Amino acid sequence: MGYDAKIIALANQKGGVGKTTTAINLAASVALLGKKVLVVDSDPQGNTSSGLGVSRAEGGTHLYHCYMGEAETAAVVQPAAGVKKLSVLPTHIDLIGVEVELMSAVKRERYLGNLLAPVRGEYDYIFIDCPPSLGLLTINALTAADTVLIPLQCEYFALEGLSQLVRTIRLVKNSYNKNLAIEGLLLTMYDGRNKLTHQVVTEVKNHFQDRVYETVIPRNVRLSEAPSHGQAAIVYDKRSTGALSYLQLGKEFLRKQPKAAAKEGVKS
Repeated sequence: MGYDAKIIALANQKGGVGKTTTAINLAASVALLGKKVLVVDSDPQGNTSSGLGVSRAEGGTHLYHCYMGEAETAAVVQPAAGVKKLSVLPTHIDLIGVEVELMSAVKRERYLGNLLAPVRGEYDYIFIDCPPSLGLLTINALTAADTVLIPLQCEYFALEGLSQLVRTIRLVKNSYNKNLAIEGLLLTMYDGRNKLTHQVVTEVKNHFQDRVYETVIPRNVRLSEAPSHGQAAIVYDKRSTGALSYLQLGKEFLRKQPKAAAKEGVKS
């Protein structure tokens, strides 16, 4: 073994920003670049699970059972379709119940971190796909994580709610996870022909500077089609613009690791 996984939460309370698409395709790219990767589907919608070819059939065990202490994490993990070093901890709509069932639990924000601890030594990276909210599931992910990766859509309302997310990250840092840092901001649904896109990019880079990835993710039909086939884009069509963009992001992500690990704190 000899691994000690870095845990990265992908979070943004706004829906439709490419968070799940990024969880699927960045994880697949990093795995294809030689790293052993686990994706934790912490969104009850389960799109990351199905998008990597893992069935959400009734009767199987999933993340909810791990939260409830009814299954060991390692026993629930399944291989992703078409990517040798990529695995998935799948979810189910039942995960919604965690918010209610843990309402009065002691240290309820630490459940995810505790259930990932036994498998952390088996991977280089663990990516957690958070739901589009700042509820208990996201708080658990931020408490378990070393860093947060924030996908941002290149549209007018991209920065709306970002300050709230940064405040939540700071709250978790101060209360539960003092080492939490921002891994980076990823600009998605990029359209170079759109003047507004360039304005959003400029504003985000002015505010977050070198924490914004140089790689941007364009709008691409293959990125939308691939999940319906249960495959990452790079498996579905490795020559597509979307697949190549995420592979480039994977390389940039890995290249930045020593520098990113040296950063401390969360800045607004």
